[in-house]
Amino acid sequence: MTLDEQIEALLSQAPGFWHLDACGVTRTERQIPALLHGTDQPPAGDRLQLVLVGGLSGTQADADAALTALHSYRTAPALSQRYALSAVPCANPDGLALGAAPENGAGGNPGTAYPPPGDSYYDANPEAHYLWRWVSFQAPDLVLEIRTGEATSWEGSALCLELLEQFRAVLKASELPSDSSLMGALSTGEPNLLPPIFGLRLTCAAADLETELAKLWTVLGQVPDHARSPTRSALQTRAARSPLEAARILAGVYGHELDPVIYTQGVAVSGRLRLAELDAEYADPSDGIAAMVAPYMSGAKEWFPAGGEGGANLAGLVWADELAATTGDNRYADLLVQTADRYRTTHDNGVPIPSNPNYQVEDMFFTAAVLGRAFKLTGDDAYLTILTRFLLDANVQQEDGLFWHDRRTPFYWGRGNGFAALSYAETLTYMPDDHPDRAAVLAIHRRHLQALRGYQHRSGMWRQVVNGPGSYPEMTVTCMVGYALARGLRRGWLDAGYTEMLTRAWHGVAARIDDHGGLVDVCTGTGVQQSTRDYLDRPAIFGPDERGGALSIWFVTEMESFLRQH
Repeated sequence: MTLDEQIEALLSQAPGFWHLDACGVTRTERQIPALLHGTDQPPAGDRLQLVLVGGLSGTQADADAALTALHSYRTAPALSQRYALSAVPCANPDGLALGAAPENGAGGNPGTAYPPPGDSYYDANPEAHYLWRWVSFQAPDLVLEIRTGEATSWEGSALCLELLEQFRAVLKASELPSDSSLMGALSTGEPNLLPPIFGLRLTCAAADLETELAKLWTVLGQVPDHARSPTRSALQTRAARSPLEAARILAGVYGHELDPVIYTQGVAVSGRLRLAELDAEYADPSDGIAAMVAPYMSGAKEWFPAGGEGGANLAGLVWADELAATTGDNRYADLLVQTADRYRTTHDNGVPIPSNPNYQVEDMFFTAAVLGRAFKLTGDDAYLTILTRFLLDANVQQEDGLFWHDRRTPFYWGRGNGFAALSYAETLTYMPDDHPDRAAVLAIHRRHLQALRGYQHRSGMWRQVVNGPGSYPEMTVTCMVGYALARGLRRGWLDAGYTEMLTRAWHGVAARIDDHGGLVDVCTGTGVQQSTRDYLDRPAIFGPDERGGALSIWFVTEMESFLRQH
């Protein structure tokens, strides 16, 4: 039987017990299968969280051992009532399928080199990158690795052995070495900038596996219900923060620069102004922002120098109307209107000059951000006419409701769909209720959000390739869709049925903002690509990132506003 057939057989033994997912994608674009028990969104839930990893070697024996352990877990009396288990039974499926074990057939070895170096997930060892991130953000109370070998041995992390004497007494576990194996690296330092895990590794012959697992299940029955791991506790602390608390963290890092003038910085400047409206304890940043842009206002610096005058740059002024309101200085509003006038000239096909003539989805947001605000400031219908023609003529939304990157690029890029959701939310914000195009704009937007509902991951996130199981949960698409949901619910064009979708997105994002404004897996700047592989291989930034920080602060401030109304 193939691995897929083995997993299907396991699922058929207890329909509904396991949920089949994918934690990553190999170089051959094979999904790395994951099996999930329990419906809670990590790190939530009353049950203790187990994570099981097998098949790092890419051998059939190790994959078989992991699948045997899953069957044993399901059938162990009362175990699944206290624990929820997530498992990767074969973390090296290409090594298994291609007969390349212990390597993966692409020059990588998923069993070594942890923590994996560099940005994720595009090198010769993507399995290691995906697994490294996935394990931590399952919020495990205990991680178990199973592998086959002639002699039986149990090894445990120092934290794990300190938790319960039975790990030593019953399992006779020794301490895991601090090496470059997955378990060794997860057990020390700050894996994924989180505390080290509670971990166990079992090595034994297949004939002894059931006996050793029975010992483990007995020991786990003695673990106190409150025995949360430091990893899970840290993620629960993040998730328990209010959006306002998250916004304060983000505002301490982002929105303090505008050089060059670009949306990735301008949105964060706007976010700081929005935070000041919500938080009496946050010092009004208006004077500081005015000082920051003073060289531009005086002419000492050029707003949009040659090569820096595209839509992404023009949308870098999304703060201007807000700063005009807080300072009473209408020069900022005038600047925004003058910038919007650049959209009055068009390409031969009628697309505004600042936008790509192939109707790239990012231009939908840039156009909406500038022209919507210009209409608000002037009441001139011409701005809305240009905007709605661009949105309604684009024809990049597909029959399933999702958006291609542009007319010629048939891939469902995550942030591309985030741009689409955000652009329609921004347009509806400024468009009068009686505008003749409002119904058409709203219909497209609702159909898009309904399509996205079906692709929201258990974590609350959307993926780098929306319809690509195993591609990484990506920060910016989730923030942008979350913003669109919160804005629509708050303004009334979305019904309450979208609330759960929003709440799950918020919980996913909250767990991925650390105490210093670092973020988890922000897709780097991405133009139109030529294949799904190209989108999968775009670097995922872990840590501070101005694009991710800007879109995060917009989402969390909008989420705070939503919660105050509900």
